[in-house]
Amino acid sequence: MRKYIYPLVIFLFASKAFSHTSHYEGLKKIEMDVVRNGEVIGYTNYYFEKENDIMTVKNYTKFKVKLMGVTVFSILSEATEKYENDNLIYFKSNTFQNNKEKYVNLNYDKSLKKFIIDGSSYKGEASLDCIIGNWWNHKIFTSSKQISPLSGSIKEQIVTFIGKEKININNKEYLTEHYKLKSKNQNLPDDKKLNFDIWYNPENNLIIKVSYSKMGNWEYRLKNFE
Repeated sequence: MRKYIYPLVIFLFASKAFSHTSHYEGLKKIEMDVVRNGEVIGYTNYYFEKENDIMTVKNYTKFKVKLMGVTVFSILSEATEKYENDNLIYFKSNTFQNNKEKYVNLNYDKSLKKFIIDGSSYKGEASLDCIIGNWWNHKIFTSSKQISPLSGSIKEQIVTFIGKEKININNKEYLTEHYKLKSKNQNLPDDKKLNFDIWYNPENNLIIKVSYSKMGNWEYRLKNFE
């Protein structure tokens, strides 16, 4: 059970080095429900702060999967991103996955013009065209690589535009752009592959819904934003 749920968690967060953070000026928070098989089992929420040229985004994620009353999978995570003039300069996360600790410490090295990563599964450099996962930043659709927000590992991805669609979330209709995000390497084990459908509303620059199917039907649904 756990190995099939893991790829969902790898992609809980997402952003690009150059992220057009100006699109989110004035935004205070985004709240999303985590839903499995139609049942809300937790949340992933983002909080925004702006001071001079620095924008800080904090993320708190928590959910549990229970079978027959027993917790078989759980996530408790906190993450902080910092951007200076639209460029990612810092990322830090601490995550407990089934009570096992994982982490990422990332800093931008100006002299190398690269990210330096100290993660629980990867330590080294990363190019500036990578993204770091969260569900607030629409620049996810233009990147070819992502850095795991849990462990710092780097994966290649392919994003395909499916079309425009109207969807209803919490009794509100949105006109969205539907994208498919998949791992470039299809020879990866199933528990390592990315395979997400994402609905984005260009009117307010928000990701409205994310869906994923593996040992259950998962969704991230926009609950509220300010």
